[in-house]
Amino acid sequence: MFKNVGESSFEEITLEKGFYVLHFQNESKKVVNFEREIDSTFIQMHFCLRGNSKFLFNTGDYSFDVLDNRSILLYNPQRTLPINLAIQPKTTLVSLLISIEKFHSLFSKESGYIPFLSDENSNRKFYDDTEIKPTVAIVLQQVINSNINSSIRELYVKGKIYELLSLHFHKDENLGAEYCPFLVDEQNVLKIRKAKEIIISRMSEPPSLQELATEIGLNLKKLKEGFKQIYGDTVYSFLFDYKMEHARKLLESNQYNVNEVGLQVGYSTASHFIAAFKKKFGTTPKKYVMSLNK
Repeated sequence: MFKNVGESSFEEITLEKGFYVLHFQNESKKVVNFEREIDSTFIQMHFCLRGNSKFLFNTGDYSFDVLDNRSILLYNPQRTLPINLAIQPKTTLVSLLISIEKFHSLFSKESGYIPFLSDENSNRKFYDDTEIKPTVAIVLQQVINSNINSSIRELYVKGKIYELLSLHFHKDENLGAEYCPFLVDEQNVLKIRKAKEIIISRMSEPPSLQELATEIGLNLKKLKEGFKQIYGDTVYSFLFDYKMEHARKLLESNQYNVNEVGLQVGYSTASHFIAAFKKKFGTTPKKYVMSLNK
């Protein structure tokens, strides 16, 4: 399920029965509200990669925040805790909803050090607020930015969520660091994110890889490796996909002709833009617009 409203979007992926991933992106200047029913058999995990979200309970009488780079875990078998979210502007949030039955099946051998899985706590509520580990943040970014054929995307996301859970609950941070020896340095993660912002903001005339590496303060090899690890693609493949998606949205707006859209995303000739668009979507821009009008 995917919803896009103005500058905000919401996606829900069903990995299997009792196991869901929710992705919220609010790029607008307004608070976006979201509600979803959920029963008391579910564990809720909320990861705020950027911005701030507020959870409201009892029609707003009780609330708590999920702050930038923080994650919360919420479980209360004694009462339902439906999701009532106020997502602040410029916020990226990923939530996992996992039935306690499914969670037990994943961590049956690890219940000794996951407090709410122990027998004495089986009917008690549990709340945890922690900083998002750099390794977990990387996996979340890979999930968000996965540009994979839809037929296997759910499988890819499922594998990544399993990886995320193992990293999040692992006590020994050193073992997690071995997973990604380069990107465990949070400064490098920020530099790679800056590289993505630069190529998007200058998509019509993007810098060369060497210029980009110099601008963000990484060597070329680390830029290539880091970008692939976070975003699952090379710099220019990622940019190509982004440009084509941006072009598609511009065409859908009916405000620009094919030549104008091509120029906006960096193609000096219409023929080159048409060829690129057809490579991505299997149809020409003109035919795409005609299909919308039908």
